[in-house]
Amino acid sequence: MLSLRTARNPLTVVALALALLAAGAAGWGGWSWYAAAHDESAGYAQTRDDALQAGEQAVQNMNTLDYKRLAHGLDSWEASTTGDLHKQLTDGRPQFEKQIQQAQTVSTAKVLSGAVTELDERTGKASVMVALRITVTAPKGKPAAKESRLLGELTRTSGVWKLSALGQAPVGNTAS
Repeated sequence: MLSLRTARNPLTVVALALALLAAGAAGWGGWSWYAAAHDESAGYAQTRDDALQAGEQAVQNMNTLDYKRLAHGLDSWEASTTGDLHKQLTDGRPQFEKQIQQAQTVSTAKVLSGAVTELDERTGKASVMVALRITVTAPKGKPAAKESRLLGELTRTSGVWKLSALGQAPVGNTAS
């Protein structure tokens, strides 16, 4: 218990006030952290980020292929896809291998930017738009680079996002 003499000491009063303020700030900080960690929007943001990362990687994989490591590249395509797109790739693989071996091209893609345009956590569906710089090198030519925007549909399978459709994004002004 504080004695009358101690209570009149200004340093003791200031120290007690600062201790109470510090305890209050620590309590408020802990409550804020707990509320943010259990906020539904944080979970949604994480799902969006996971879908974007998987979508960008899958689109990059689908635009990168080296005829010298063809099996590895096509395996990467298949690992990045699901559904009808996956079936098209596996069904057409023998013909595609023959075409790429004959052409002897190397293509590499670099993601410039990407965005999730739609996300439905409940159904496990998402849409992404990805801008890429694709460089294609022919056997006796200089590398040719072009920029491309692609739209991808993603499906969550076993907790992992995979590409289920891929197409070119429209370019230019569509309004007349």
